[in-house]
Amino acid sequence: MKASHNARYRSLLLGVALTSLLAGCATTTGEPNPRDPFESFNRGMYEFNDGLDKAVLKPVATAYKKVTPRVAREGVGNFFANLGDAWSFVNNLLQGEGEGAYNSIVRFSVNTVFGIGGLFDVATEAGIQRRKQDFGQTLGSWGVPSGPYLVLPLLGPSTVRDTAGLPVDWLGNPITAVGDVSVRNSMYALRYVDLRASLLGTTDLLDSVALDKYSLTRDVYLGFRKSGGSGGDGRLDDDYDDDSGRLPPDEDE
Repeated sequence: MKASHNARYRSLLLGVALTSLLAGCATTTGEPNPRDPFESFNRGMYEFNDGLDKAVLKPVATAYKKVTPRVAREGVGNFFANLGDAWSFVNNLLQGEGEGAYNSIVRFSVNTVFGIGGLFDVATEAGIQRRKQDFGQTLGSWGVPSGPYLVLPLLGPSTVRDTAGLPVDWLGNPITAVGDVSVRNSMYALRYVDLRASLLGTTDLLDSVALDKYSLTRDVYLGFRKSGGSGGDGRLDDDYDDDSGRLPPDEDE
């Protein structure tokens, strides 16, 4: 399933990139984008995040990928994805998605018990589909408008609604229940380094195809959220154009 998701991510990224190129490449001199009324602020925050990434995050992630065996990195990714299934179970319940809730709790149970705490993704091998959901999507299912596109410091692409859902997602993350502060912070750090490492190939692709990386990142993020990410409904408002999506994890070569 991870390979199919990555293929979908790359197809979306390349499709939006090609569209941008054929359209003459998006620039700030064009018509204002109705989804992005905060573009001036967002571009400044994007540049800040990009600078921090180049100076710190990307080098750390690159070193992590070089020194950590692939099987270990896959175990780390599976472990955190398994924790995410527990929170997806809650959000699927809140959305009234019975099948999604069932799949999420079965995935979590199977991988926790038979996958050695989630280090191995036994559920995917058994054909149990992941239905990843977050509280921003839950708010959308309740009729809350997505609001404009917003770039957050460190966290990157979002919308006003998704940003409002972040505190609940934070509290719903099982890592927050870890009592030892140093252990908890180490887990957060490992999670983000591993995630950044999985994005190395994708961001290199973005650098190579995009003349305006900000616009492409925005369009890919919004399109991915509209398509529902890992299988659910992202529920962006219908009056927002259909071109977006979160930049995805990259499959190791």
